[in-house]
Amino acid sequence: MGEWSRRFGDIPVYLHAADREHVVLHADRLHFWDGDTLPLHDGITLIRTGGHFAGSTLLHWRAGAEGKGALFSGDTIYVVPDRRWVSFMYSYPNLVPLNATAVRRIAAAVEPFDFDRIYAAFHPLQILTGGKDAVRRSADRYIRAISG
Repeated sequence: MGEWSRRFGDIPVYLHAADREHVVLHADRLHFWDGDTLPLHDGITLIRTGGHFAGSTLLHWRAGAEGKGALFSGDTIYVVPDRRWVSFMYSYPNLVPLNATAVRRIAAAVEPFDFDRIYAAFHPLQILTGGKDAVRRSADRYIRAISG
């Protein structure tokens, strides 16, 4: 993270304090934050959702998607190949699912935010329209599937 900061012009890197134990090399531009959200500036907010890491964080950009809002979800809310649905995993490499409580927490964390678009960690896995509805539908479907 320190190298990312340096290469991008010494920009700050924000990491939720719940993930502090995973940091091996501390950098001057690394900032730990607490709480559920952190407004950065101009309609950009970090949202702590938890997930496969206690401090898993998404970024919401209110003005994104032509003013309809965009969510940058990394792999916490994972856009699946058909790009109409998302999924949630504790461990992607080992295909270990998250439990229903964690999925509900993730869905609830993003619910207050308006977003039409979701940019996930891996291109072209993006939802270009209807992102918020996709999270709602997918969380319900996921919880039904793991609950038997």
